[in-house]
Amino acid sequence: MIIDPRFHQLAEGLAGFSTTLKKGERVLIDAFDVPEAMVIALIRAARARGAHPYVQLHRARVTRELTLGAEEAQYAPLAAIELARMQKMDAYIALRGSENIFEASDVPAARVQLVSRLMKPVLDHRVGKTKWVVLRWPTGAMAQQAGMSTEAFEDFYFKVCTLDYARMTPGMKALADLITRTDRVQIKGPGTDLRFSIRGIGAQTCGGLRNIPDGEVFSCPVRDSVEGVIQYNAPTVYLGASFDHIRLVFKQGRIVEATANNSKRLNAILDSDAGARYIGEFALGFNPHILEPMRDILFDEKIAGSFHFTPGQAYEDVGNGNKSQVHWDMVCIQRPEYGGGEIWFDGRLIRKDGLFVPKALHKLNPDYLLGQAK
Repeated sequence: MIIDPRFHQLAEGLAGFSTTLKKGERVLIDAFDVPEAMVIALIRAARARGAHPYVQLHRARVTRELTLGAEEAQYAPLAAIELARMQKMDAYIALRGSENIFEASDVPAARVQLVSRLMKPVLDHRVGKTKWVVLRWPTGAMAQQAGMSTEAFEDFYFKVCTLDYARMTPGMKALADLITRTDRVQIKGPGTDLRFSIRGIGAQTCGGLRNIPDGEVFSCPVRDSVEGVIQYNAPTVYLGASFDHIRLVFKQGRIVEATANNSKRLNAILDSDAGARYIGEFALGFNPHILEPMRDILFDEKIAGSFHFTPGQAYEDVGNGNKSQVHWDMVCIQRPEYGGGEIWFDGRLIRKDGLFVPKALHKLNPDYLLGQAK
């Protein structure tokens, strides 16, 4: 089979830099509507490193049909099987492509929540116990979402996904160190005045080892400390439904008011369980190639000059203990063309209109990451 050289380049990065596969390790390749050639490139890249590849293929329309009739009697045994397999894996690589991101939009929320609840132990084991990386796959639908031709979007995709992520390391470390020393955070912008503490939480850098594309540092608010209001300006898709202009109001850490273009569905998701109305992640995004939202969270949460503030499940290592079946990364962009904004740590201006202000963080600004500044 003749394989696009870009497939090999991406596969080498995923098996090498992202998951550092070693001889004898088992890796599950989870492919959702992805070309066979890319799966084969990944198998070859894993084997070249002495690893043992396993493959699972998914199709969106088949998954939708199964979920439409989901019952606990069906999915509880499936979850046990999937967990047993995941417990045998050392690494996990997922490529997710679909020509219709709204394929599950007509699946009842109760069915989706049932599947999410039962499959959560599989997700928790994968996130906490394996080396994993997840990325989307370029499709015509994604190009349409981005407002680009298919060819132009493919070029953009491979440029973003094969970025020299090692260049982010010094700036990310400086930002993570600063976050670790910080207590009070204030975020200001159009429709946003948010205050919370991150004291004692810590920070995690994300530079190509977990998600591709990448480019963020995340922390988490102290659970009950969030006060104020946030107006998100990036559209989002969650559980197959589309949302715009989400606005959340917080009191003592809890979302007490939530509105959007689809407020009923928004509140239904936030009522999934007690933890869904608390925040499980706060992160700053800085990928220099990603500038506009395209309703794909793996891209949108890395937008240069953005932050995301995430209702639901907190990560174990850098978290506040919040538990939920929901983890919904909602994005706000603070570059001037999106209205600007400021982020303050303990009364010190850290980022203004999407650019980092302290000298130690300049290496996270686009000119440096693109090789245009020293």
